[in-house]
Amino acid sequence: MKLLAAALVGLVALEHLYFLYLEMFLWTAPTGLKIFGNTAQKAEDSRVLAANQGLYNGFLAAGLLWGLAYPGTAGGHIQMFFLACVIVAGIYGGITVKMRILYLQAGPALLALLALLLA
Repeated sequence: MKLLAAALVGLVALEHLYFLYLEMFLWTAPTGLKIFGNTAQKAEDSRVLAANQGLYNGFLAAGLLWGLAYPGTAGGHIQMFFLACVIVAGIYGGITVKMRILYLQAGPALLALLALLLA
């Protein structure tokens, strides 16, 4: 169960590194426009905000990876804290932006948290 929990936490971290990449580097590119459903003008107008959001996703990924690298119970607590942050952010995004965010962000984090608690 510990291996499954670690794998799920790692996947959530990778997901947030991907979000960082999308929001910081592809926001105004054709790929970013398509994924986020933006026009070129809307993406350009919100580029700085998206980059800031991407940076925060990077901090979440860094925290999860830190928790995976940190030994023992403390590492598990670090992982739980950052998974809870991801879940709250996913719920908020699902309510305020698109319900899809709830499933793509909070869903995997919730599964990882449950696996971690059961490990």
